[in-house]
Amino acid sequence: MIYKERMTAKMEGDFVVFLIGMRINKPLMVHKIVPVFAAMPKMLKELYKQPELGFIHHEMWFSRTIILLQYWRSIEQLLDYAKRKDSAHLPAWKAFNNAIGTDGTVGIWHETYKAGTGTYENVYVNMPAFGLGKAAALVEAKGDLKSAKDRLKL
Repeated sequence: MIYKERMTAKMEGDFVVFLIGMRINKPLMVHKIVPVFAAMPKMLKELYKQPELGFIHHEMWFSRTIILLQYWRSIEQLLDYAKRKDSAHLPAWKAFNNAIGTDGTVGIWHETYKAGTGTYENVYVNMPAFGLGKAAALVEAKGDLKSAKDRLKL
């Protein structure tokens, strides 16, 4: 469904925006790239099956640099998942370090941001539910939600 009106997403309480990705530096090294790429879908499947882990939603973009945008309920839950011995993350991390490490074939990166009331804003026009608008409640951006300044409560 495309929302033609101006919409904004409202998340109850604090949440975490986690950006993670990989960059293909040596495209001909397919045998090293594919396992890194294939690790994330396993983790996402695991996370969607276990909402109690704190994962909320994701979006993904593909190019030479692959970007995965994730929303989490808390930093603690994100960090706990990363360290869980029974999760898909630790074996993938160990496999990356064993197969690639610092050889330059594939770059990996992440950024983590904590957000809460008054620290974020967004607007969507002529868009389906997307990003935070898919992870949280979408409401019409009118009244005290009409402008970015108003959404930030500035």
